Amino acid sequence: MHRLAQSLVLTALAACCGAAIAATPADGVPHGRLPRWAAPESYQLAFKVDPAQQDFTGTTTIKLALKQAADHIWINGRDLNVGKVTITDASGRQHAGKYVTVDMKAGVARVDLGNVLQPQTITLTLDYTAPLNQQLQGLYKVNHAGTPYAMTQMEPVSARFAFPGFDEPDFKTPYDIALTIPSALTGVANTSQISETPAGGAWKTLQFARTQPLPTYLVAFAVGPWDVVNGPTITADSYRSEPLPLRGVATQGEGHRMQHVLSETPSIIHTLENYYGFGYPFGKLDLLAAPDFSAGAMENPGLVTFRDWFLLLDPQSPTKNVRDSFNVTAHELAHQWTGDTVTLAWWDDLWLNEAFATWMQQKVTMKVHPEYRADLDRIAAAENAMENDSLVSARKIRQPITGIGDIETAFDNITYRKGAAVLGMFEGYVGEDVFQKGMRAYIQQHKFGNATADDLIDAIATTANQGTAFKQAFDSFLNQAGVPYVQTTLEHEGGKTILHLSQGRYLPIGSTGDATRVWGIPVCVRYGTTSSSKTQCEMLDKPEGTMVLADAGTSAWVMPNANARGYYRFSMSKPAWADLTKHVDALNDGEQLAYADSIDAGFRRGDLDASDVLTALQPLATAKTREVAVAPLSTVMWIYRYEANTDAQRTAIADWVTKAYLPRMEQLGYQRKAGEADGDSLLRTTLAHALALDFNVPEVRTALLKQGDAALSKKQDGSLNLAAADPDLLGDALAVAVQERGKPAVDALIAELPRTTDPALRNAMLAALSAANTPELANEARDFAITKQVKVGEMAAILRGGRDTPAARDALWQWFTAHYDQVLGRTGSFASGFVPRLAGGGGCSTAEADRLDTYFKPRLKDLAGADRGLAQTREQILLCAALKAKQDSAAILR
Repeated sequence: MHRLAQSLVLTALAACCGAAIAATPADGVPHGRLPRWAAPESYQLAFKVDPAQQDFTGTTTIKLALKQAADHIWINGRDLNVGKVTITDASGRQHAGKYVTVDMKAGVARVDLGNVLQPQTITLTLDYTAPLNQQLQGLYKVNHAGTPYAMTQMEPVSARFAFPGFDEPDFKTPYDIALTIPSALTGVANTSQISETPAGGAWKTLQFARTQPLPTYLVAFAVGPWDVVNGPTITADSYRSEPLPLRGVATQGEGHRMQHVLSETPSIIHTLENYYGFGYPFGKLDLLAAPDFSAGAMENPGLVTFRDWFLLLDPQSPTKNVRDSFNVTAHELAHQWTGDTVTLAWWDDLWLNEAFATWMQQKVTMKVHPEYRADLDRIAAAENAMENDSLVSARKIRQPITGIGDIETAFDNITYRKGAAVLGMFEGYVGEDVFQKGMRAYIQQHKFGNATADDLIDAIATTANQGTAFKQAFDSFLNQAGVPYVQTTLEHEGGKTILHLSQGRYLPIGSTGDATRVWGIPVCVRYGTTSSSKTQCEMLDKPEGTMVLADAGTSAWVMPNANARGYYRFSMSKPAWADLTKHVDALNDGEQLAYADSIDAGFRRGDLDASDVLTALQPLATAKTREVAVAPLSTVMWIYRYEANTDAQRTAIADWVTKAYLPRMEQLGYQRKAGEADGDSLLRTTLAHALALDFNVPEVRTALLKQGDAALSKKQDGSLNLAAADPDLLGDALAVAVQERGKPAVDALIAELPRTTDPALRNAMLAALSAANTPELANEARDFAITKQVKVGEMAAILRGGRDTPAARDALWQWFTAHYDQVLGRTGSFASGFVPRLAGGGGCSTAEADRLDTYFKPRLKDLAGADRGLAQTREQILLCAALKAKQDSAAILR
């Protein structure tokens, strides 16, 4: 029993002993967590769903433990029209109850029990109707190729749109699901179907096997004319005695495109089972390609749902989609252990789900597809998280949750990417084998239950024979926001080479934060010796420390983040930077990524100017490894977009980029070659986009325009000839065509999108429309984005464009504020926290920050989680403005 529930039982017993009849709880409306004196033990969910209709009906039967005398209970439900409530007490007597919506926005309802019931097990049955949601939440409706489908997305707090219940993660129970659906349609759910019976007229009822204990957010089902295709059966192994059935579920006519992902899935499952020492526990596995979806994918046990382009693949699919398909599938299947088998106790530990799945996906990818270089993806992802973590308004990994808005904004880079980087750092500190043993113990101790961060840290510490200092170091990264900044000074004292270390919080120029902060940082450095290099590690858990570098010569160079395993940035003196730049070829790929990030960090602190940056980054541009070669581009693009004020300065940056990258682009060519490495295809895509659309290199724009024109030509049936462009470059080719050909290109894409169902082609056209670079054409594309021809989950793909110049951002702002209600009307609560960024992201002036603040502050009450979104977007704008003011653009021409 949960400790809180246990204490409540003891309290109730004490009250019982002191009075003849225990009083009903005198509680207020629970705007945070529900009271624990009523807890579900199991659910029976029955739905009658026809996707062609606007509404559905349901009956929810909850067996629950009433742990103290009460005349009511609190549950979650939103947009539910509950018509009948029946209470069955422990003796089998029934009487009517009443369902009262108390807070519709939060989805909180009170069920009046009719009279005071003493502690016992009761059954609560609620009959209701509800709309099929239009914002991709709960049980929602989506049309694909003119055909309606219904499916679910319950995470984080959207189950309350689909059925009344206890919509919190530690209320973990089994479910029996029944779907009554039109006879011609197919229904799938978390578990295998065990029966089908006629339900009168043209209806049938499907009954599914009882689930393992699940929280509400993992309940899943879907109804429609789905294609269901068999994949290879996943063979039994030493951790699972029965073969595992594997299927793909796709919209009508698309099932044949599931074969690639299905062929990859067995290797992922076996790798995960081997790591955790625990077999996949959910009986069957379906992968569903959703025609519209609010997330990238969702780890529902037994029925994992994805945005369709991750799963619908063929030989002409973009290379990025193929690689992303594997990575996202590995992430979601890792959740079957961390998230589904062991579930977070409360949303402040969301990282126990998402950080672990991100970290584990990288391990699976390195095992199955080492050529994908997931080790470098981990480093790049950590550095991406550092951008957000450098804000004063950044979340902690374990951010206290005070309301729905906090839950919904917890799904960010801090939770996923920073969390995964911190796990990787401490895994490196204790050793991979030791960490694995700790993870196995954690899974075994908490399987089919809930866990907290302390449970995980204790399991790792026990296995690693680590004590309080280790736990405090781990907690220092979970319980405080920010990026550690390790400053280094190399000195020679008494015949020894000593590296002096100090730490604080990394803060860019213009930040209002306090840099005084201490973490427990496993600092590892690589340094030059007379013959090669050595690595040395220390736990830096005080403001200052030292390391004696054995065998280091007087001219030793130092790389303060060996193997880029540490979640921190570093700084050195300019001479030390210059020395490290001379030896950058001696660094491994990961260290070169960390080198590039710390150059960028020094620039954003105002320690380095544009000339310093261009000199320091130049050696990386010619690196053989794709991830390293393109690492300088984001920093150089900022200088080009925000610092370069004159034609001469912009030309100088464009010339630097052209010299560094155009030869490589021309060597790769503009068409995918038969049998080429997928890394080459990805490099072609990255360079083509950067050179043509970010830096306007004429040679690349000309080559892409040729492909864009060919793609915009019409076939005999009047549709566009989209296959005429390289599939990896289609979006960029169309984007250049939009910018060069103007309204005819925009009109052609707007006409084509509604009659195109292929998700990869749709994504390419959406990206092209977002590239419209005149106010008139950009507004035409935006007007289209809020129509029904653009899916709800696609809208932002168009709206995120148009930010490259102050004039473009002003035009976007004017359009956005004029169409705010339409945008909000299509935005589900899961995405509402990001609306301020959609409106004002990319700004770089105090005026832009102020107008954002003035406009959104009165509207925060309508946007769950937007207070954090507003604070972070505003801070990013002000930091950009401060950096622009600090940097001397004349340095570009030095």
